[in-house]
Amino acid sequence: MSDRPAEWKRNELLISTDPARLDLEAIHAFLVRAYWCEGIPRELVQRALRHSLCFGLNDAGNQVGLARVVTDHATFAYLCDVYVLESHRGRGLGKWLIDCVLRHPQLQGLRRFSLVTRDAHELYAPYGFQPLAAPDRHMEIHAPDVYRRPAG
Repeated sequence: MSDRPAEWKRNELLISTDPARLDLEAIHAFLVRAYWCEGIPRELVQRALRHSLCFGLNDAGNQVGLARVVTDHATFAYLCDVYVLESHRGRGLGKWLIDCVLRHPQLQGLRRFSLVTRDAHELYAPYGFQPLAAPDRHMEIHAPDVYRRPAG
């Protein structure tokens, strides 16, 4: 397995897993207003990116999208923080991003690949994602307002 970043190109568009290509400010600017992590502090975004396999979507060098995968690279992966900027939507870039994620060599042969979405089921379903087969077996601690609470 190579530690070299993976890259996919389409004209001026590039999807890369190279952490050096991630634009923390651009990513935070989007995520801080995203419904799933509204108000997330910049430092938490930075830490999350550092400890994840990230797929940055760039257009002529500008960060326009992201998919982040939390994984052990062997049995499990959790897909999160998937977005394409509003200005770049409607061009199939979200589909391309998910396709690249699912083709990544370090994400093959996993027993479980999960995600949570409020409104993008139609994006993920063609790739095999489906509602939980046994929701009664899954448990979670969910704190949706954690970024709005006072520290401490």
